[in-house]
Amino acid sequence: MNSTGAAGVEGDGTLGAFSVDSTVPGAVPRGFDAFLREWETRIGDGFPQPTYSPATIADFRVKGRVAKVRDVAITDVHGVSAIRTAGNPGGVEDQVRMYVVRHGAWTLGGTRDRAEHTVPGGQFLLRHVGRPSHFETVPHTTARVLVLPAAMLKPLLGNRTMTGSADSAEVRLLVAHSNMVHATMAELSPAGVQAAHGSLIELVKAVALHRFDDTEPLLAPALAQAAKDLANGQLADPELSPPMLARQLNVSVRTLQRAFATTGESATAYIRHRRLEEARLALTTPSGRLSVSELAAHWQFADSSHFIRAFKKRYGQTPTEYARSTRPAGS
Repeated sequence: MNSTGAAGVEGDGTLGAFSVDSTVPGAVPRGFDAFLREWETRIGDGFPQPTYSPATIADFRVKGRVAKVRDVAITDVHGVSAIRTAGNPGGVEDQVRMYVVRHGAWTLGGTRDRAEHTVPGGQFLLRHVGRPSHFETVPHTTARVLVLPAAMLKPLLGNRTMTGSADSAEVRLLVAHSNMVHATMAELSPAGVQAAHGSLIELVKAVALHRFDDTEPLLAPALAQAAKDLANGQLADPELSPPMLARQLNVSVRTLQRAFATTGESATAYIRHRRLEEARLALTTPSGRLSVSELAAHWQFADSSHFIRAFKKRYGQTPTEYARSTRPAGS
């Protein structure tokens, strides 16, 4: 059973985080207990856990991570096994929840005022929760679940259940920002906590309103990161460019450029540097190595000369020199 935790950096429960992996051999018998213990210790009473089915407790094969930023909780989960709640949920909840499902399916049980709803892979669901309800997942479901304060978001949602593509521009921005929260929590100052929390709320509002406030400076880092995530998956595409990224994120090129300005690097420079990095890694491949001209063509450089000049400027060696320097002695 692998489990790691992190205490709130402000010492007052503002932040909390832990990760869990009960998919490793021998972890299942105590995996569920470790998960609940870490949740109670790191996340707290404001985010109660439901009662899980005996089958879920007995076969809890889950890999995930959880982060709390004030009154927002972000849970990433990959369930190798199915997860199901049980019992008769009672009481009152006043929260907004968002489910972003990448693979598998997450089914939310019906209540007196809502029918059962299944969120399939590639979709999201956003709604206000007034009463606890059951849920279940199929095996190998990968999802991100956000629990958010109702006071700031319920006026936008009312009784609506919003659904849509997990690849929409607004959801991409939210996912990018929550990834940054996971990655930087240990270094966040009090001002950083405030900014991270405010950006989370504003980005969920963007999902609810189907539009991104491109004048909100807090959201620039999320926009730049979402553009980087998109670019990283399309580096070999000859059409990849700042205008293409701006279209996919539903913002203007100028807005995208302003977001990248906060990182100290333009979108064009980021694409070029990432392509050079991928080419550099390819040069260290022991077998099936591409030629310099093939690398230049694959990573969309105008020609071999342009690629060689750009590579030497960044790494201090030509591609051929770099490849030779990384070969094992005697090869």
